[in-house]
Amino acid sequence: MDLAFLHPLYEHPGPWASVYVDTSRHTEATPHERHLTAVALARDLDRQGADEATCRAVREALEELRHSSEPNGRAVFARAGEVVLDPPLARPPQRDSAVWAPLPHAAPLLELAGEDPVCVVAYIDRKGADLELRSSLGSEDAGSVTGRQWPVHRTSTVDWSERHFQLKVENTWEHNAAEIAEAVAACQEETRADLLILVGDDRERRSVHERLPAHLKDLAVEASHGTGSRLLDEEVEQARADHVRRRAERELERFLAAREPDGEGRTAAAEGVPALVEAAREHRIDELLIRPDGPDAHREVWIGEDPDQLAVRRTDLKILGEQHSWPARADDALIRSAVATGAPALSVTPAQGREAPVGGLGALLRWT
Repeated sequence: MDLAFLHPLYEHPGPWASVYVDTSRHTEATPHERHLTAVALARDLDRQGADEATCRAVREALEELRHSSEPNGRAVFARAGEVVLDPPLARPPQRDSAVWAPLPHAAPLLELAGEDPVCVVAYIDRKGADLELRSSLGSEDAGSVTGRQWPVHRTSTVDWSERHFQLKVENTWEHNAAEIAEAVAACQEETRADLLILVGDDRERRSVHERLPAHLKDLAVEASHGTGSRLLDEEVEQARADHVRRRAERELERFLAAREPDGEGRTAAAEGVPALVEAAREHRIDELLIRPDGPDAHREVWIGEDPDQLAVRRTDLKILGEQHSWPARADDALIRSAVATGAPALSVTPAQGREAPVGGLGALLRWT
């Protein structure tokens, strides 16, 4: 997950209100119930010590969501009476929550807003294809491509007199498959889609898949539907979930391999809070890996005003010359450091059955 959109959260000092609210139930809830949710979360912040202006800003932002048609939810980050960032969520939170803390509680975004693959679905037949863009927010038409219309069907005879016609059919299929592959590639480039789903008969799907540019072939999956069929929402969601799982597994494999020392005895991976704190201070985190249910995710560390001012113990910050310090969750402190150095972060929860990284926090390292 590219964390660049979080920069506004670290341009101002805390403390911060971080609220996650489920809007998937809004179609069923009454306006009064939504009002009660806004009031309850604002009161929760007040009990934790948030100032009145920030509580009011959060409540008003949540009240506005009564008119939202978002299918999943929203995060709201506020301070000093102002909502600074309110990104939509790709999936609903398990429960509504509100946190008042020195740092924004951004870690849940890795699962709720991160790894939300955008898909181009291509419905392919022998004459062309219809393209559709799918995401957690729904679907929209992405255009179509029309290839040669004749001839597209083989004859049933095997007479040698039909050979010339059969070759024309083959040429038509190949021409159309190339045009469809070109259109799919152009759509992916324009939309920056993470996943391509090819739908149609086996031969047409394979023909298009084979003609995609090399860098897109690994992004494409084939759906075993016949010509003219349409994917169900559940099937698209399964394809998106499989993509997220494969991505997490690949990154976790990279992490496990990087644990092994190189020829100079250095490892390109770190795990555990002390090692990660040191790597963050030295700006060596290349990618942050988080398993939110790991015990280290909510372990307390100490932070200063700048992103690279963090330590396991408060006294360590004083040794480093930092006069002001506050306690913070380890995952949120490391995310702040990752944002400052341009490092991405990823939840490895989808890679099921793995207990790595140890404690739930790890990183691939850079050595510059």
